Amino acid sequence: MQEPVDGDDSMSDEHDIIESDIELDNTDVIEPDNDPPQKMGNPSAEVTEEQRDAAQLAKSKAVDALSQGIAFTTLYSSFLFKISVCMVDEALDQLTEAILLNPHSAILYATRASVFMKLKKPNAAIRDADTALKINPDSAKGYKIRGMSRAMLGLWEESVSDLHVASKLDYDEEIGMALKKVEPNAHKIEEHRRKYERLRMQKCQKRAQVKKEEQAEAQDQAALSALKDGKSLYFHLPDGQVIGIHSSGELETKLSAASKTSRLAILYFTATWCGPCRFISPIYTSLAEKYPKVVFLKADIDEARDVAARWNISSVPTFFFVKNGKQVDSVVGADKSTLENKIAQHADSL
Repeated sequence: MQEPVDGDDSMSDEHDIIESDIELDNTDVIEPDNDPPQKMGNPSAEVTEEQRDAAQLAKSKAVDALSQGIAFTTLYSSFLFKISVCMVDEALDQLTEAILLNPHSAILYATRASVFMKLKKPNAAIRDADTALKINPDSAKGYKIRGMSRAMLGLWEESVSDLHVASKLDYDEEIGMALKKVEPNAHKIEEHRRKYERLRMQKCQKRAQVKKEEQAEAQDQAALSALKDGKSLYFHLPDGQVIGIHSSGELETKLSAASKTSRLAILYFTATWCGPCRFISPIYTSLAEKYPKVVFLKADIDEARDVAARWNISSVPTFFFVKNGKQVDSVVGADKSTLENKIAQHADSL
């Protein structure tokens, strides 16, 4: 297994993270057994008292055979070793008979699981342990054998989990020794995972930040383009000039551009036949030059009738102050002082 190595800060995918090897102690890990599944009892079968007694007798015979087999394995004669293997096989046969007689006994499955484990058949042991735990979720032996069998397959985290439960239910020295073996490997794997997840999260956050910055930059570029290119998305917002409005669509585009660039927009409604408008118009133009960062818009109510109707114009001159797409103030009439004061007020608040 490999441990992640944080490379440069480039925004590569998480698959580009190079992982270094984790040094695990796999000394006792073996190849998985691929034998056909062992015989299991019928969980829905009804068990009589006689069957329970017979199952208990078969179990006792299995324990005796297993004890003799273990005793023989301590000797170094190949002949005696063959006898010990036969004894273990005999124990498995007796336990299988007991399970078929009483399929509701968790201890029978857990005992046969322990035999499979001693025979270095961890998958068979795990199948029996699983069944034992389905029958009795508090089977300490079921958790213990499954945990130790999982360790034989190199399933370190699963093994630690089972052994910890077994330890809480019924601790013994064998469980303690097994935990000392598997916990270091499980901790290394957990540290590896956390580091990888942390690096992945950091890269995701960096990508999100870059994407956010790119979007902001794109918006800024679009806004800047709006200042330079009349055919751009936000059209032309020249500094220090009054922009003529001829349609509702044109007005919405320019107000959007002003909002995107965080600029105050002033919409001035006028008419060629309006005397006060002729007075205030040159003043409005001079104010545009004085406040170059404010967007000065101008619409003739007779030319841009749709715009005048949308803004409910009943008299001219009328001035609307717009920030971020929303009207924040207005001035009706050709009052130079009031107009300039409100421009200064709202321009300063940006």
